[in-house]
Amino acid sequence: MLFKAPVLTAIAEGQVTLAFRRWRKPTVRTGGTLTTPVGVLAIEAVDIVTPDSIDEAQARAAGYASRAALLADLTGEPPLYRIAFRRAADDPRKALRLDTSDTRLEAVEMRLARLDAKAPWTAKVLDLIAENPGLRAPDLAARLGRETLPFKADVRKLKALGLTESLEVGYRLSPHGQALLARRLQPRSAKANAQG
Repeated sequence: MLFKAPVLTAIAEGQVTLAFRRWRKPTVRTGGTLTTPVGVLAIEAVDIVTPDSIDEAQARAAGYASRAALLADLTGEPPLYRIAFRRAADDPRKALRLDTSDTRLEAVEMRLARLDAKAPWTAKVLDLIAENPGLRAPDLAARLGRETLPFKADVRKLKALGLTESLEVGYRLSPHGQALLARRLQPRSAKANAQG
């Protein structure tokens, strides 16, 4: 479940506590959590509702100026879900993005090796982001000859490891991602000496 930047700001300020989505199948569940750039959200309820059941207060709690504005965004056929949530914790990826310790870098290198097991892609994506901070995801994906949605899913995997961070438009490497890139560029002998 994705949120636009103004809604994320309102979530961080405690002003938005509801979301409405048309889904064939929910992507969150009651009792689960959702990690967002403004923190971890605790999902308190996921209910199927009708447009008629939405009132002005619910529309405002979802970040809309009015019920009419919310309903204008809810066109489509799939069932309509109301998701109630609260901000439960800070985004754990923030700490990961700043951790440049050798222990952490070694753990991430092993995780990247597993992600690359079927077909190597992580180094290409990290290099592309490093060379093009702030470039739109569709443009980055096109440079690799990939579709945008699968590319964004892969960037989210790197983000979960603390290697990238989202900008208003596009991405950049985090300090952790930059340290990993620098480590990868070290000659093998220098790495051995650093570890020995």
